[in-house]
Amino acid sequence: MALVGVLIVGALSGIGLPPDLMGSAPREQDWSALAAEVRIVDGDTLRLGDRTLRLSGVDAPERGQTCTDAGGGPFDCGAAAAEALSRLVNGRSVVCRVHGHDRFGRGLGVCQAGGAELNAGLVSNGWAIAYGDSPIMLANEAAARLSGRGLWAGGFTRPEDWRRRQ
Repeated sequence: MALVGVLIVGALSGIGLPPDLMGSAPREQDWSALAAEVRIVDGDTLRLGDRTLRLSGVDAPERGQTCTDAGGGPFDCGAAAAEALSRLVNGRSVVCRVHGHDRFGRGLGVCQAGGAELNAGLVSNGWAIAYGDSPIMLANEAAARLSGRGLWAGGFTRPEDWRRRQ
């Protein structure tokens, strides 16, 4: 009898709800923030007002991650990557196309500031590596590597490998 009651309550609880409630949210959204609301968290993460967004298709070093420069000297390449992102934003408003969330609940997206794409800019300048199989991002990474830009000027551990060791 108790099982029948549970089944009836379960069936009735769905009455009046849209048939596809969980799938009704848009798959993509636009997020934006005025320049004064943009904060650089690290080399691949931004705060847009009260929202946190991770740049998709890139992986930048973490703050505190040590790399070596062209002369073999150590430096905090995570801080350098965050500074590179800050230079790309350059005090401008940011607009992002969000297409999902990462395992920490941060929005994942492609962002622009002043018409310049931040994701591709970080990889092209060598301060992030391509994360995924995007042919454009992989080509940007290869060009940065061949030119010795950013991280590719010296030595570094891939950010994903560095995080595993921490």
